[in-house]
Amino acid sequence: MSAILIAVAAFLCLSVAALGMMHVYPKLHARHRDDDTNTVVRLVANIFVVMASLVFGLMINSAKNTFEGIDDNVHSFATNLILLDRTLRSYGLAGNDARQYLIAYVEAAIANPERVNDALHKARNAGQQRLDTVGNSLASIQPADSLHESMLAEAREQYNRIVDQRWTIVEQSEGAIPMPVIGMLIAWMTLVFASFGYRAPQNAAVVAMFLVSALFIAGSVFIVLDMDIPFTGAIQISDAPLHRALAEMKV
Repeated sequence: MSAILIAVAAFLCLSVAALGMMHVYPKLHARHRDDDTNTVVRLVANIFVVMASLVFGLMINSAKNTFEGIDDNVHSFATNLILLDRTLRSYGLAGNDARQYLIAYVEAAIANPERVNDALHKARNAGQQRLDTVGNSLASIQPADSLHESMLAEAREQYNRIVDQRWTIVEQSEGAIPMPVIGMLIAWMTLVFASFGYRAPQNAAVVAMFLVSALFIAGSVFIVLDMDIPFTGAIQISDAPLHRALAEMKV
């Protein structure tokens, strides 16, 4: 389920819980509206306020760590692309084909960022094919002397590191926050908002405050979930490192 749909669902749950309880409260039996009942409702709500705060804090931290971790990996990936290109450039004419294949791969990676579903559900996806072409080109090079043999070994090691980092980035594109945790958080917040609606005055100011608060909480949920999947949505990992790497490779 997309982040925007979850945020809309959260907004509806919180709003309906608060406004619905405001509507239902006057119709309750007198013994359900006394001070003792109100005290118990508030105490139970406070428990879930604390629990929801802790879970939401953990979600923010998880999304932040995921976002920063992938961003670091993308920068490292771009750096290794540049290093491989420089090694092939220093190797000489025999490395030109591999360099051109590498440049083509980076151009395609920028134009079509790869997701884990694309990589796993297609037996021979385009990104992997282009990177395999670079590896095949490296494997076909025959070093002329010990110096070129050493440089070729370094290039192959750099290529293997790039392949490893590529799959690490692809696998991180799915996010780390489990859906049951999100559902549990929304359920807790719904209960809390229902307790807020209990005994709340029925006027426009209170209704507006409930709606605005629900909107802000739903927006916060959207931002956290959007950050947790950094290659889609409004908040995405910048591809500037790959653009800089491509510009450096084409110099």
